Amino acid sequence: MLRLDKFERYPLTFGPTPIEHLPRLTAALGGKVQIYAKRDDCNSGLAMGGNKLRKLEYIVPDAIASNADTLVSIGGVQSNHTRMVAATAAKIGMKCVVIQESWVPHEDAVYDRVGNILMTRLMGADSRIVEDGFDIGIRKSWEDAIQSVKDAGGKPYGIPAGASVHKYGGLGYVGFAEEVRAQEKQMGIKFDYIIVCVVTGSTQAGMIVGFADDNRADRVIGIDASGTPAQTRTQVREIVDNTAELVELGRKVRDDEIVIIEDYAYPAYGVPSAETNDAIRLAARTEAMITDPVYEGKSMQGMIDLVKKGHFPEGSKVLYAHLGGAPAINGYSYTYRNG
Repeated sequence: MLRLDKFERYPLTFGPTPIEHLPRLTAALGGKVQIYAKRDDCNSGLAMGGNKLRKLEYIVPDAIASNADTLVSIGGVQSNHTRMVAATAAKIGMKCVVIQESWVPHEDAVYDRVGNILMTRLMGADSRIVEDGFDIGIRKSWEDAIQSVKDAGGKPYGIPAGASVHKYGGLGYVGFAEEVRAQEKQMGIKFDYIIVCVVTGSTQAGMIVGFADDNRADRVIGIDASGTPAQTRTQVREIVDNTAELVELGRKVRDDEIVIIEDYAYPAYGVPSAETNDAIRLAARTEAMITDPVYEGKSMQGMIDLVKKGHFPEGSKVLYAHLGGAPAINGYSYTYRNG
C-alpha cells in the first residue's frame, strides 16, 4: 500500500471524480474498444476546476506552513494552471502573482482577454504578461516575480509551471490511481489503458507511480503535447523517482513503464492541427464533451488515432483522463467560429 496518507491534504475538490462510459464516441470509433472518461474537469467549484487542483491540494498545506502571503506561479497566456493557482489563492485568502509567458505562437484578437486569463484576473491575481517563449523548465521571469514580492515586503511561495517540479507535485495523481482502483471495484471492471496528456509531467508521473503499485504503470499512455518530448520525458522520469520515494513504492520504476507517445504535438505547443480540431469536434458532437486545442484536444486526437490504428486489442477498456482546460478554447474563437 502506498503511503499517501502521511501527507497533509487541503481539500479543494468535491472528492472522487465520476467515470462515465462514452457509448457514442465508442460507436463512432468502431465499437471494438470501450471508451470511458474520468472527469477531472468536473472536480471542483473553484473557477471550473481541472487537474491542477489535485496537485495543489498537497501543496497548499506547505504554503500555509511557510507563512507565505502570496502564491507565485507561471504558465502561458491561456494557462489552466495559473487560473487554478489564482483560484486557490482566493480560496485560502492569499495574494497571487502569475507570470503569463507567450508560450503559444497563436494570433487571435481576444487571446489575452478571455478564458483562463480573464478568470485569473477576475479572481484578483496580478497577471503579468511576458514575451518569453515556451519552456517547461524553471524560468527566470518566475524567479524575478518571486523576488519582486520579497522586494515589496511580501512572503512569496513559489509554485513552478504545472506544479510539476514541486516536491509534492506528483502526489495528487498517485491519489488518482488509488481512486480509479476503488471505482473499478465498484463498477466490476478493470481498465486496460489510461490515456493522459503530458506537458510539464507531474500528472502522468503521479499516475505512473500510483499504477505501479499494481504493476499497471506501462498502461498509462502519455500523449505528448509539449513538442519538446525529450525534455518532458526527462522531467517525468525525475518526478516519478521523487514521488515513488515519497510514497514508499519500494522499487524503482523501470524506463519501459514510462510510456510517452510523441506523434500528436505538432505543429507546436498550443497550436492545434487539423486532426486535433477534428478530434475536438468528434468528442463534442458525440458526447458533448468539450476538449481544448492545447491539452485535451491533443490527447483526444491521440486516443482516437490509436483506436483507429488497432493499437488497443479488441475488447479493451480505455479510460480517457479529462484534465480540464476547456476555458482555453475561448482564446481560439476564430478557429471554431463555425463550430
